[in-house]
Amino acid sequence: MKIAIIGAGEMGGAFAAGLLKGDLFKAEDITVANPHENKLQRFKQLGASVTTDNKAAVTDADFITIAVKPKVVKTVVDELKDSLDYDGQVIVNMAASVSIVQLSEWLEKDGKVPEIVQALPNIGIAEKASMTFLSPAPQSSRHLSQVEAIFNSVGKTHIVEESLLSSGTALSGCGIAYIMRFVRAASEAGVELGFEADDAKNIVVQTMQGAINLLNANGGNPEAEIDKVTTPGGMTIRGLNAMEQAGFTNAVIQGFKGCLN
Repeated sequence: MKIAIIGAGEMGGAFAAGLLKGDLFKAEDITVANPHENKLQRFKQLGASVTTDNKAAVTDADFITIAVKPKVVKTVVDELKDSLDYDGQVIVNMAASVSIVQLSEWLEKDGKVPEIVQALPNIGIAEKASMTFLSPAPQSSRHLSQVEAIFNSVGKTHIVEESLLSSGTALSGCGIAYIMRFVRAASEAGVELGFEADDAKNIVVQTMQGAINLLNANGGNPEAEIDKVTTPGGMTIRGLNAMEQAGFTNAVIQGFKGCLN
């Protein structure tokens, strides 16, 4: 099984990095294409095949990932169209704002369209920890389980209707930035409480990991876990109430909703 990744920018590069840390593909069966050679060197050093020629990249690939900026997608499609095997190759599109309908129109040739799956990961994919949303075109169910397996090898997947992809991007893609902002704020609080900055960050990150593990292990509700550490008149409830007085919950909700406006 071979995969071509067209584009070695933030997302394409992160995807390649995650795949190269896994064992689903041999390194040489991962081809990364990008017009700028300097972005390809790190993948070459890790054993991936690299090229500045998009047409060469898709030769013999089973899966072709389009990981370029939305404004470049049509140019890439026009370039690759005559080199694609419409019966055997699957197009995986990571350009969020390019719809299945639009991509199908650009790819249509002699009345045929290849299998298309929309895939929206987040940059956690570089560390095999992405939350990826998948949405297949109606005619693309034949290889959906394989696409799902690819992205499950670098995190977790959730199959949704295409109309929910933007919401998925808000919750998970933008969510990475929001969580980083929380880590920064909590670390600054740690400094005010007397810790060195790096120590505060490490404490916050490990605390977050513990919370994540508790939720994953118990399949629990966050409120149930909060209750375990919230005693009457204790430190936790005072802190939670202070956060709510500052608008914490509403700020989080509005942040996620705001990125869709």
